Amino acid sequence: MTTAPSLNEPPQTSSRFLALAFVLIVPLLLLGCPSGANKPGEGTSPPTPASTSKSDFNGDRAFEHVRKQVEFGPRPAGSAELEQARAYIVDQLKSYGLKVTTDEFHPTTPLGERKMANVTAELPGESSDVIIISSHYDTKYFKDFKFVGANDGGSSTGALLEIARVLAASKQKTRLTYWFVFFDGEEGFCKEWDDCFNPNPAEPATPLPDNTYGSRRYVANLIEKNELKRVRAMILLDMMGYKNLRLGRDNMSSVWLQDLVWQAGKQLGYGSQFVEARESVGDDDHGPFLKAGVYALDIIQLGSYPYWHTKEDTLDKVSAKSLKIVGDTVIASLPKIEEWVASKR
Repeated sequence: MTTAPSLNEPPQTSSRFLALAFVLIVPLLLLGCPSGANKPGEGTSPPTPASTSKSDFNGDRAFEHVRKQVEFGPRPAGSAELEQARAYIVDQLKSYGLKVTTDEFHPTTPLGERKMANVTAELPGESSDVIIISSHYDTKYFKDFKFVGANDGGSSTGALLEIARVLAASKQKTRLTYWFVFFDGEEGFCKEWDDCFNPNPAEPATPLPDNTYGSRRYVANLIEKNELKRVRAMILLDMMGYKNLRLGRDNMSSVWLQDLVWQAGKQLGYGSQFVEARESVGDDDHGPFLKAGVYALDIIQLGSYPYWHTKEDTLDKVSAKSLKIVGDTVIASLPKIEEWVASKR
């Protein structure tokens, strides 16, 4: 997997300046040193942020959102409990002053047709170009035990709500427009994703998977409305609230985007949480965006989370500190992501 990106070094000082260093020290200090840092490019390591500070992200507030999700109980797609969770999410987003839209759809699943709905809150920026920050808010369906998904669905939903609040409350207008997107139907209904598939009317030989219903729907809508080109980057949060937080690099994610977020985490002092290790996910809600040509990143702890898809994925596994670590890091990385996007125009 990608190793830790190195810092860009400043240009070398000429020998003539070295010889005159003691004589010209005051003028040099007054004039400052020119920067030779190049703009980051795809496949290269972008510069480390010059200064990064912790944000107004409140870990306790985010944790209370997680608690509320868990109190609703299991929240599989199409359930009354998920309907309650969705109403809560919409109410919170509207209280931040954001414009909220809900896209309801009814896909065919292995358990029949199910009502699902994606939720989007918009924060307008100086540009109509968009950065998506997202999470799924449903939980996996299990008929043999109660699965409340405190970390798997709950933690990312709570963190995304708090990120939306912080950015909406900022007095400084963002360069790009932000969409805070809550996907339905990421989890699906079969025990394993490959256990069953759904008919594909368009391509009968290629059945549709029993997962990522919401994100696939979202990308299809963007393509249909000719708006996909507006989306310049997509950040996905998923299973990132574990009290023993250790986030490796997902091997599907766009490298430049991953580099910027990991560098921001290190700059904030979160290097022991944003680690230089490989995280193999297989697929997630960033997958449909990547397939459509959108730069995307998944921030997820899967391999080292021992309670994934078990009845022990409960609130005591989630930490307000972990939520803040991820929230701070994502928010700190956004100016550099905007800068990278602007450099590609």
